[in-house]
Amino acid sequence: QVQLVESGGGLVQPGGSLRLSCATSGFTFSAYGMSWYRQAPGKERELVATVTTSGGTNYADSVKGRFTISRDNAKNTVYLQMNSLKPEDTGVYYCYARVLTHWKWLDYWGQGTQVTVSS
Repeated sequence: QVQLVESGGGLVQPGGSLRLSCATSGFTFSAYGMSWYRQAPGKERELVATVTTSGGTNYADSVKGRFTISRDNAKNTVYLQMNSLKPEDTGVYYCYARVLTHWKWLDYWGQGTQVTVSS
């Protein structure tokens, strides 16, 4: 059973930092790319960052230079280090993986963790 569990969200002042974690289980973590998405109030969910199986990364233009995605295959965990946070970074952050399950590609999401950037 595939599970993704996020943690690390909270309230932070503009310019501050947070580190999100996504602990996974139920699949061969090292064999899959992992992503972070976010959804702001009243807006659609958007892709924030992706890390490939080999450690390659991609970022949304809005977070480039401020956010860093990384993975620890020994811990089956993906991280999102967020620096220089802005109020527009506020939203629910979700961990995502597309996993081959019983010969079908299925989308898996965590429950989300709230990030609020406000003074």
